Amino acid sequence: MIKKMMNSDRSAVITIGGKEYQLILSTRATKEIGKRYGGLENLGDKLLKGENFEMAMDEITWLIVLFANQSILAHNLQNPGDPKELLTEEMVDLLTTPMEIASFKDAIMDAMMRGTNRHIESEGGEGKNTEGG
Repeated sequence: MIKKMMNSDRSAVITIGGKEYQLILSTRATKEIGKRYGGLENLGDKLLKGENFEMAMDEITWLIVLFANQSILAHNLQNPGDPKELLTEEMVDLLTTPMEIASFKDAIMDAMMRGTNRHIESEGGEGKNTEGG
């Protein structure tokens, strides 16, 4: 059975200021990344080859806010009577350390991989090509 919670399969979780945030690569986030970087492939290059420390931290902060707000916006859309506050770059800057920001790069990459990969149950002889499968 393939039914799973949408966000658990597609997200990476980080903690900022004692609060957990799900980082999700949504279609909307992909469009924003395309506007800013020209596509997901360019984002990977930008993160891996940051020109300077401050610029790299700014880009990671922007991505954290973008990805974390996808789950908040989805929650707010589905639960209009129980809206959650959006994360801001200022909140991230004030509630994190530079070491945490650097570690969040892995969570961003994880969320991107989860958002773009297809999940395959089996690579062996069993799978969609077997009789009755």
